[in-house]
Amino acid sequence: MTLFLTGSPTRYGEPQFTSDNGFLAEVKAALREVAGNEKPRVLLVSAAPDDRGFTDSVLRDMSSCIHLSGIETAEIVMLDRRNADKAAELVARAHWVVLCGGHTPTQNRFIHEIGLREIMQGFDGVVMGCSAGSMNCADLVYSHPEFAGELADPGYRRWLRGLGLTDINLVPHLEQVRDVVLDGRRLFEDAVFPDSWGHRFYTFKDGGYVIKKAGRPAELRGEAFEITGGGMRPVSAENQSYSFMNLVFISPHFPHTYWHFCEGARRNGVNVLAIADTPYDNLPWELKAGISDYYMVRNLEDYSEVYRAVAWYAHKWGKIDWIESNNEYWLEQDARLRTDFNVTSGIKDDHIAAIKNKSEMKKYYALGEIPTARQIKCSEGRKAVEAFVKKTGYPIIAKPDNGVGAGGTAKIHDAAELDAWFGQRASDYGRYVMEEFITGLLVSYDAIVDSNGDPVFENNTVFPTPIMEIVHKGLDTCYWTNKTVPAKLAAVGRRTVKAFGIRSRFVHLEFFQLDRDREGLGKKGDYVGLEVNMRPPGGFTPDMMNFAHSTNVFQIWADMVAFDECRTGAGEQFYCAYAGRRDSHRYKHSHDELMSRYAGSVCLCERMSPALADDLGDQVYIVKLHEKKEIDAFFRFATE
Repeated sequence: MTLFLTGSPTRYGEPQFTSDNGFLAEVKAALREVAGNEKPRVLLVSAAPDDRGFTDSVLRDMSSCIHLSGIETAEIVMLDRRNADKAAELVARAHWVVLCGGHTPTQNRFIHEIGLREIMQGFDGVVMGCSAGSMNCADLVYSHPEFAGELADPGYRRWLRGLGLTDINLVPHLEQVRDVVLDGRRLFEDAVFPDSWGHRFYTFKDGGYVIKKAGRPAELRGEAFEITGGGMRPVSAENQSYSFMNLVFISPHFPHTYWHFCEGARRNGVNVLAIADTPYDNLPWELKAGISDYYMVRNLEDYSEVYRAVAWYAHKWGKIDWIESNNEYWLEQDARLRTDFNVTSGIKDDHIAAIKNKSEMKKYYALGEIPTARQIKCSEGRKAVEAFVKKTGYPIIAKPDNGVGAGGTAKIHDAAELDAWFGQRASDYGRYVMEEFITGLLVSYDAIVDSNGDPVFENNTVFPTPIMEIVHKGLDTCYWTNKTVPAKLAAVGRRTVKAFGIRSRFVHLEFFQLDRDREGLGKKGDYVGLEVNMRPPGGFTPDMMNFAHSTNVFQIWADMVAFDECRTGAGEQFYCAYAGRRDSHRYKHSHDELMSRYAGSVCLCERMSPALADDLGDQVYIVKLHEKKEIDAFFRFATE
C-alpha cells in the first residue's frame, strides 16, 4: 500500500492536484505501480454519508480535480449510505481509495458502521486521505473540535478509533485553522496545544502531505510543523522532507565524529534515540543537539541492559525502524537487537557470520566470482596447516577469524616461526585462519548503498603501506583518497555488495590490486578480495571523503536511512592525503613548518584518539590537493 495524507491535495482555490513538493508525480507513480497499464478504478469514501447533496457535489468536484490533474480513470464511485452494503466489494475492486474531507466524527462513525477498518486490512492499492479522511486513517484519531459548540462541550470525544493505517495525527489546513476561534476560545492555544501533552500532531498548509510507501517509514513533504508538549515548532520547509522514523543509535559518542551521523539523521526528521555508557552531561554538545532522547547504560557489553534500553524506547516512541552503531565492535549486538525487535532495515543474526568471520566471507566472494587468497581454518589442526603451507609457500598470514583491523595479525616467514606461533597460541589457535601472502597495493571501495544494494555514494582510498606493517613496525601512517573510483574497482566493489547481500549500509571493502600476474587470482592490476567491513572506514577517513568530494558523507548516510536515496550534492573533486605522525619519532620539519608549508591545503589537524593511535598515528594532518603528483611530496615533508 502507498498512503497519502493531505489536508487538501490541491493548493487553496486551485482546481487540480498540486505538483508542489512532488505530490502529483508521486500519486501518478503509485497508481502506475498498482494499476499497471490499466486506467485506475477509484473509490471515494464520503464524510457525510447521509447528506446526498453534499456527497454528490464532492463526487463531481473530486472527479473533475482528478481529470484536470491528467489522471485518466476507468471509474470513480462514491461510497456512502446508498451502497454501504457493497463496501467490501467496492474496496476489493478499487486501485485507489480516497477518504474525503468533511466532519471527522461523522465519517468516523460511518467507517465503523460499515466495518471499513477490517475491510481495508490487506488492501495493497493506493489510499489518499483528504482532511477528515487523513485524520481517520490513524489508529487512534485526534479529532479536534470543528463545529460551534464542540469546544465548549465537555462530552465531545477528541480521541476516536480509526482505520489503523498510520499512527500519525494531523491537524489539517494550517492556513485556515491557525487563528480559528470556537465558542469564544482559540482552537490552537486552548484546545490543540493543551491536547499535545504526551502526543504529537503535525500540521501544514494545503499542498503539503505525508507519503508512506510499503516497507518504508512515512515521510512528510513541504512546509510543516510539529505540535507537542504544548507548543509548535517547524520541522520541514517547502521542497524539504521530514522522515517519521525511530533510529536507535548505539554508542554515538565513539568515535567522536559520529555525532555527525546523528545530526544528519535528525536534520531529516528522524527521531535519534541514543544509547551509550557515559552520563548525559559528559556528551559533547554537538551530539546532544543531534539526538532526540538519551538512555545511559552502565555497560554496553551487557546485552540485557541494552535490550531494556531499546525496549524502553519502543514503549516511549513506538516501533523502532532502525538500529545502528556503524561500528564493527557492535555488529553482532546490533544484529541481535534487530532480530529481537524485528527491525528489518539491517543485518540480523542469521547473516552476521558472513560479514564477521573471514572464513565465511570466502563463500560469498565465490558467489560474486571475486578471486581471494587461499585460506585454511587453524581449527583443522597443525598438520592441515602444514599441508596448506606446502601448497602456498611462505610467508603466510595468521589472522583472527573474527577480528577488527590488524590486531592479532602475524606474518609467518618459515617453519620455525610457524612452530613459535602455534606455541604462543596453544590455547586459542582455533580462533585463527591462515592465508596465503599476496603482494600488491591495498585499496578500498567505500560505498553507501540503498535498500536494493545500489550505491548512492562511492569512494576509493589507497593504502601504500598495509596497516599490519604500520602497527608491527611503528611506521608513520600515510594514505590518500582518490578523486574518482577506477571503473574496474567500482565494478568489483558493486559485485561484492550484491554477492554479500549488502543493503542499507555504509561499507568499507578492502582489495589487493595485484602487482604481478598470479595463477588462480588474476593479472597484474586486477583486484583480489581481502575483507568486507560493514561500517564506515576508521579514523578520519569519512572526513577525508568529505574533503575529497566536497560533500557530506554523514548526511548522505542519513539521506539513505531516511529516504533511501542521496539528497546531498557534491562539489569540486580533490585528492585528499593523510599523514599520521608518532609521538615517539623526531621529525625534520616541525609542526609549525608543516602548517606553514601547507597552509592553504590543510583541512584538518588534530590529535588521534589513543584507541586508534597504533593504526593511525598520534598527530593527524589531512590536506586536499589538486594533483596526484603532490601526494608523495606531502608525505615526504610530513614524515621525514
